[in-house]
Amino acid sequence: MSDIPPDLHYTTEHEWVRNEDGQVRVGITAYAQEQLGDVVYVDLPAVGAEVARGQVFGEVESTKSVSDLFAPVSGVIRERNEALEERPEVINEDPYGEGWMVVIETGDADELGDLLDADGYRQTVGD
Repeated sequence: MSDIPPDLHYTTEHEWVRNEDGQVRVGITAYAQEQLGDVVYVDLPAVGAEVARGQVFGEVESTKSVSDLFAPVSGVIRERNEALEERPEVINEDPYGEGWMVVIETGDADELGDLLDADGYRQTVGD
């Protein structure tokens, strides 16, 4: 089964979240990219865009399907991974590293407490 790093937070929609002192780096899990297949396109919000927890903030297109990305926390987009425009396949190659998608500055760090830990996410995907 997929790699599930113990130091990250997870959503039931298969996003991972790394807390970076008031900002969170977000990507999709290894499980999600395995289910999608080869990623061919990613649509991400612009820097400065506001996102709301649980709302769609972008999409990932693969050879199999198109999937929405859901904001794990509310806040403002501070960075987007521009490298994915040229090489979206990095999401398949390194989902927890170079395949990250956005950095969100969150106004409410308490929202992180509502996310799953690695064990909770493992139960979600049946690992």
